[in-house]
Order: sequence, then structure tokens, then C-alpha cells
Amino acid sequence: MTDQRTHIVVIGGGYAGTLAANHLRLRADVDITMVNPRPVFVERIRLHQLAAGSGSAAVDYGTLLGESIRLIVDSAERINSTDRTIELTSGAVLDYDYLIYAVGSTGIVPAAVPGAVEFAYPIAEFEHAARLRGALDELHPDAPVVVVGAGLTGIETASELAGQRRVTLVCGGVLGPSLSRPGRRSVAKWLRRLSVDVLEAAVVREVRSDAVVLDSSLSAGAVLPSALTVWTAGFGVPELAARSGLSTDPLGRLLTDETLTSVDDPRIVAAGDASAPSGQPLRMSCQAAGPLGVQAANTVLSRIAGTKPAPLSQAFVGQCISLGRSYGTLQLARTDDTPVNAVLGGRVTASIKEAICKATVWSIRREATKPGSYFWLKGGKRSAQLAPEQQAALR
Repeated sequence: MTDQRTHIVVIGGGYAGTLAANHLRLRADVDITMVNPRPVFVERIRLHQLAAGSGSAAVDYGTLLGESIRLIVDSAERINSTDRTIELTSGAVLDYDYLIYAVGSTGIVPAAVPGAVEFAYPIAEFEHAARLRGALDELHPDAPVVVVGAGLTGIETASELAGQRRVTLVCGGVLGPSLSRPGRRSVAKWLRRLSVDVLEAAVVREVRSDAVVLDSSLSAGAVLPSALTVWTAGFGVPELAARSGLSTDPLGRLLTDETLTSVDDPRIVAAGDASAPSGQPLRMSCQAAGPLGVQAANTVLSRIAGTKPAPLSQAFVGQCISLGRSYGTLQLARTDDTPVNAVLGGRVTASIKEAICKATVWSIRREATKPGSYFWLKGGKRSAQLAPEQQAALR
């Protein structure tokens, strides 16, 4: 008599997928395969450093994945839930007993803005940041750079580049829409100290090779010189779920119940930025992705064991924003992720942010060597559902 083994495939090797794969090793009778398009783990919270040349954002999976986890460097083209197979870009087909859908998110450059796709540089992917790094290296030191989008990614990118370039941050609306008023004041203070020119309530109407055309209450049609334009306004998710005939929300995130199980198939469980539990997704962030990955793994482990999966339970503590290598802002929040009027800013916060980044990778490594060790805050309720464009703006 042979032991019955369960094959679990994790699609996506980001914060959620890597933690999920490591956590699944709590059972010895499972075979775990992770499918990821890159041979290295990408620290997305450091991509602005990669672009600016002030840091790296790649970590060897050999130091992050637990023993016996099989890594396939490929991309998933389609999920066939009826026969439980995954078609890969290479043409290979994977069988699975359970699937964890952790494909993450990506940046969106809107085709509706003339010239944006042609001339603007996104930064949401490793390849985007590396390409941006190369383009910056070719610029004259005095060449002006424009960053479009005043969410956390835009703020961190503008401040990271400010030590090297003349940078303008075009907000579209308010600076830091996910922050409280004290939080926005703190960020604005440190951006001024870094000599970043912040344009609130200014919308980019056109991107040119050497400029952006703005529309604001003060100067409709104003032309702002820009030797290089970085686009950080807006995030989306891969189309894999929709392409596979699975139910998604308007942005394309996989619709699940409160146990992170697909509303279409009990053998598909979602985690991270591409999941929408009860149609109310958490803010796209590594703060949410890690716990979601572990909870998705727990749901799969419960189903294998024949027990009832636990519902989603996750609390937020705030948002920590790096402002270059010297400054930072820590925005505290209620457990439902709504900001409170409590903020810490300055050099100490920069150290806190760096500690958080290091601890994030450390926790993945620890889960690889000691499955079940990952800790997260529980009990928070999700805030009111936001429109997709609002969710993207908070990133």
C-alpha cells in the first residue's frame, strides 16, 4: 500500500505565494510546486531603490523556499478547473489537486492618455524598474524627471530619485490619498526638504518624449519639461482568472468567500493582491499579502484534513513610507486600515522602514525553515469597499 500524496500548485512567487508554499510544508504528505515567471524573488517594496540605483530588489529563491518545494520558472496561461490542470506559456501542462492563486498585481499605463504608453516608464515590475534604471543612467544630471501618481509608490519613487535629479511629482488629486491630514503634511514636509516639486490637483493629459501636458485649475494645457516620465498612477492584476473563466471583480481579482476559496471551485484558493474575499479586497500591499498567503495555505491544509477552514482574520497597523534613504513617514491606522491622526516622521522612521523591509524577507526565510512560525495581527475588519481606481490609488 502506497501513501496518498496531494499535489498543490502555487501560481506566483511574490510575498503571498512564497509564504503560502513554505507554510504548506506543515504537512509531510504534500508535493508543492511554485510557478513564477522569474528565477528570483522580487522585493517589490524596494523597486524604487532598484530604479534609483540605491539598492537591489532581487533575492535568490534558494535562500527563501523550503526543502522539497519545486520551482518552475514559467507563466500560467490558463487554468482548467474541470480537469484540474494548468497550461503554461512553455506548453507544459501541470496537474494539481489544489491550487493557490497568488499572481499579484502590476502597474497600468493608460492608453487613453496620449503618449503615455509610448513615452512613460512604469515601475511596478522588476523589468520595469531595471529598464527605468538604464534610462536614468543615460540622462544628463540636470535633466528634469516627472513622476505621475501620488500614492505610496509615486511618493517613494519621487523621493528616491530626488537625491540625483530635479523631480516633480504630479499628484492628479491630493498627495497621499490613503493618509490622514497629518500624514500628508509629514510627507509634504520631507518632500520639500528633498526639493521635490509637488503639483496637487494637476492631471496629465499627454506625455511627450520631452514633456508632459498638464490640466489643472490654474493652468490648463501647461507644458512641463520632462526628460523622463515615470508612471505610478494605477495598479491592475493579471487576466489569468478571467481568461480561465473564473469569477472576478471589476479589476480582475479572483472572487472568493471569507476562507479565500474561489466562489467557483473549492480546490482553488486565492491570496495577495489578486484576491477579492467577499468582493472586498484588502489594500494592495505586502502587509496584506503575507498574511493572506499563510491563510490561503491554511485553507488548503484544512480541506486536505477534512476540517472546516477558518475565515479571513487580518488587522492592519498603518503605512510606513520611505522618503529617500534619510527620511520616512509612519502613518498609524485602525485595524480596518483607515488612517488615524497619529504620525511619526523623520530619520528614525527611515530606520523603521528599512527594518520592516528586512523583516519581511526574514519572515519568509524563517517560515521556510520552521513552517508555522509566521505571525500576523488578527481581528481587523475590512473598511468599506472602494472603487477599483481608488484601490489602485492607495498602493
